[in-house]
Amino acid sequence: MKRYLFIILLFVLVYQNSLAQEMWNDLATSEYHIDSTDIKTLRVEVDNLSFFHDNEYNSKLTKGYSLPGLWVQPKLTYNPIKQIGLELGLHALIYNGANKYPCYAYHDIGMWKGDQYQSGAHMLPWIRAKAQFKYLTIVLGNIYGGQNHGLIEPLFNPELNLSQDPETGFQLLWDRPHIHADIWMNWQSYIFELDTHQEGFTVGMNWLVKYNKPESRINWTTPVQLVIQHRGGEQNIALRGVQTICNASAGVGMKWNADCQALKYMSAELNALAAYQQAGNLWPFKTGFAAHAGLNLNFWNYLGVKTGYVYSPKHFVTLYGNPLLNTISQADQTNYNGNNTMYVGVSYHRVIAKHYVIGAQAQAFQTWLPKCQELNFNFGLYLRVNPNFLIKKW
Repeated sequence: MKRYLFIILLFVLVYQNSLAQEMWNDLATSEYHIDSTDIKTLRVEVDNLSFFHDNEYNSKLTKGYSLPGLWVQPKLTYNPIKQIGLELGLHALIYNGANKYPCYAYHDIGMWKGDQYQSGAHMLPWIRAKAQFKYLTIVLGNIYGGQNHGLIEPLFNPELNLSQDPETGFQLLWDRPHIHADIWMNWQSYIFELDTHQEGFTVGMNWLVKYNKPESRINWTTPVQLVIQHRGGEQNIALRGVQTICNASAGVGMKWNADCQALKYMSAELNALAAYQQAGNLWPFKTGFAAHAGLNLNFWNYLGVKTGYVYSPKHFVTLYGNPLLNTISQADQTNYNGNNTMYVGVSYHRVIAKHYVIGAQAQAFQTWLPKCQELNFNFGLYLRVNPNFLIKKW
């Protein structure tokens, strides 16, 4: 009885408040189309996201921690012709109070190269080349990753916009009136012949079918998403073997453009989720599945709420989503098969100018594990600053 009362309470909160996804879109996405007014123009651009994010987790599934710091990307940008864009710079991640950083690929692959360190900041080169055609954009080097992929909440934790390394590899972006496709490979760990760590990369796909125009009163969409992580390499597979794991989702989405004085829009989604271990023994199972329902409202374009429910009747592990949605504990590898999680989040953000955004959010997770239940929450404050300066225009 308490479980159903809690679910009803969360949905009441949704209808009384308002969308965190919109906040993250403004904080962490970048436009990939080339601006025709910037042809033969050399600019200096500095992209920066400062943050204080705190996970107050006291869970059997994962441990809590804080992320106080910032990342900054200073770079030169140049478009020699209207089809080609070039960028060169660096990416630096800095946590308040830290003075050295492990030289590994930030997210999940930390143990592979954890014996090497950088001082002062975690720094990586930033190199991007893209070719833009009528409907297709090809990106090599640092791709448009993270929030730009548009993955649903169970497949991508927005916190990774703060902490993960910039994604590097190649990307294909296809835009038509009724379909948007994003296909990418993020090469996370390269191996030379005598290296002792594993090769690792992630392949992802997001196909969004649009049944009518975005400005229509009601929009219907079908998102189909796939994320595959592979670890292995022909040079070194003896220690850990080949490991290939993946997540997939398919569903239906609806957006109602209310455009009232207060309520701007409401969106809802329903997704089927799957987990599959094609090779290796990272998980104590081969297949798993879950269901996800989500609801978002946006008020005045800056106040929002999201809520969702993940039902996991059989083993489900998300590769890059929030670990509170897993059935396997990150803390001790215990399998809590059959758990379910309800989450609700409230956000506030203001776009001060283009790519100058301040935001705050809080989110609560109610998880029902076998024989017990947990309540965990997180909150954060974020500021994006993205100035650019004209050097020369030919």
